[in-house]
Amino acid sequence: MATIDHVTLRTSDLERSLELYSRVFDLLSFDGERFDGDAFHEWNDFSIAQADDEHPPTHGVHIGFAAASRAQVDDWWRALTAAGYESDGAPGLRCEYGPDYYGAFVLDHDRNSIEAVHHRTATPTTGVIDHLWIRVAELAASKRFYTGIAPAVGVRARDLGERLHVISTSGTFSLIAGSPTENLHLAIGVEDRERVRDFHAFGLHSGGRDNGAPDERPEYHAGYYAAYLLDPDSNNVEAVFHDRAV
Repeated sequence: MATIDHVTLRTSDLERSLELYSRVFDLLSFDGERFDGDAFHEWNDFSIAQADDEHPPTHGVHIGFAAASRAQVDDWWRALTAAGYESDGAPGLRCEYGPDYYGAFVLDHDRNSIEAVHHRTATPTTGVIDHLWIRVAELAASKRFYTGIAPAVGVRARDLGERLHVISTSGTFSLIAGSPTENLHLAIGVEDRERVRDFHAFGLHSGGRDNGAPDERPEYHAGYYAAYLLDPDSNNVEAVFHDRAV
């Protein structure tokens, strides 16, 4: 089954974003290492990159990071709001998502919603992506695209009426109607090159637009084989196979 390989947010101010997200991960006791590149910073499956004329800032996405406990959620929110970051929801139970779903929310300067969340089925590794919420202009079109690519990449798509819930082995993402999320990059990790090729073909058939045909991308690493599509709201969706044998 596929994973959420990485998610990239484009930021209007990389320095401000680095300060915020460094706090976000430090407060979650993230035990991985941050990788710093030219105009981007990466924490395992999440990265921020400087926006430019070709890549405008990401707006309107919600991203939830796994916390180890309710107490960690509380401390995370208190520290960030005390530092001046705007609350998007105080710590508490959100039983509409599950009986033990406990989360807290802040906004970054590009108005993206960031959450620390703890629940029974969350990954035990803190700081990794638990889930995304992606708002879309036309839910029917987005359902067609994402249900179209689901069998190709090996994720499970559940149509819940008011939203589409997509489940991978390392996290979930949901599509809901609203003011559309803009300029998001979502990469789905797959198990072989054939799935990358199937993703591209199935996605084009399901309303996606070509943003890069299946091919090697050696600028990332040897054996990085990926394809890219724009979803109905022009977010950049990728399927990637990391061929470590190359």
